[in-house]
Amino acid sequence: MFKYWGLDANEVEPCCWMTYTQHRDTQEVLATLDKLDIEIDEEMLNNQEELYKRFGWEDDYHNDSLSAWQKLKPKIWRVFDEPSSSQGAKVVAVISVFFLIAAILVFCLKTHPGLRVAEIDDIITNQTIRQARSSGFVYKYRTEPIGVDKKNSKPHPGFFVVETICNVWFTIEMTIRFICCPSKIKFFKAPVNVIDLVATLTFYVDLLLTTFGATSELEFFSIIRIMRLFKLTQHSSGLKILMHTFRASAKELMLLVFFLVLGIVVFASLVYYAERIEVNPDNQFQSIPLGLWWAIVTMTTIGYGDMTPHTYLGRIIGSVCALAGVLTIALPVPVIVSNFAMFYSHTQARSKMPKKRRGVLSLDQVKQQPGMHQRRPPINKEGQPLLVAKFNGPSNSHSKCP
Repeated sequence: MFKYWGLDANEVEPCCWMTYTQHRDTQEVLATLDKLDIEIDEEMLNNQEELYKRFGWEDDYHNDSLSAWQKLKPKIWRVFDEPSSSQGAKVVAVISVFFLIAAILVFCLKTHPGLRVAEIDDIITNQTIRQARSSGFVYKYRTEPIGVDKKNSKPHPGFFVVETICNVWFTIEMTIRFICCPSKIKFFKAPVNVIDLVATLTFYVDLLLTTFGATSELEFFSIIRIMRLFKLTQHSSGLKILMHTFRASAKELMLLVFFLVLGIVVFASLVYYAERIEVNPDNQFQSIPLGLWWAIVTMTTIGYGDMTPHTYLGRIIGSVCALAGVLTIALPVPVIVSNFAMFYSHTQARSKMPKKRRGVLSLDQVKQQPGMHQRRPPINKEGQPLLVAKFNGPSNSHSKCP
């Protein structure tokens, strides 16, 4: 903005600095939104040259020497990677979200006790069986399923079928996206792709370990599958804005964590010594690490009530700790909300912009417009146009500047 007038940004007066910073912040926000690719322009979708340029095939496109695979690969990639690029891409996105939600529901529901199947153990029992034989009585051992071990219950087999179908779809989708992506390095740099890959691998590893009789402690690693929820950011612009809002507010969040850690350590130490000053047989603060848990719960205003101070000084410290936690957490919240509102408002404004803009007329087109080249400004002896400055004063007051 200042380059046109030949000015330096350091020469801006303090009264105008706020307006200038708002303009600069707006430019940064627009540049960030361009990187996020939240809105896909229709001109970009119809521009085949830009599509093949992503794959480095613009020369082959201009020379009309694209192979069948080179023509098909970008289209497949766009269907699986850009949900709003076409009707087929929207259908694939709906299927992907459906399987994603189904996989998350199965992951949660299979842990419910009412939806699990109890394992029946065969317990050997001593029973006397009388058989009428000529030699007398015969004693035998018989095995009967007489007990149910509820502790070793397992999920219903139907959950395994649904989870297998979902992971087969995730495997096919991830394989196609990897084969058709423009850059394999950028593919693995994307956090969502890494999460999807690890979550899919954990399913197959869990399947192999369960087949070979692995222990149930290894089921803990299956929690990585819940991270698939981050894939929803590919289908929602609001989630993309929210994730970038946290990135833009990283300084405020780090400041919040610093003050929380500082307050937790200080108040944990204070309440530990405050409970030891007076005679207190019900002292629950046996160490400062135990006080850290109490300080975290108090500063975040959760208040489980499992640990409470019983002395007057300890209760005063607890009250101050709660107030300090409220103030500490509330301070960076407006900044985060402001960043989200700024990104969201610019996104909504861009979505309402006209899809096709009127381009700038060339010199030949200007000459063809009637009436635009008839009125010419006066020129001097050297052929340069004269600038006429008119004033609103008396009728005889005017001046011409060469």
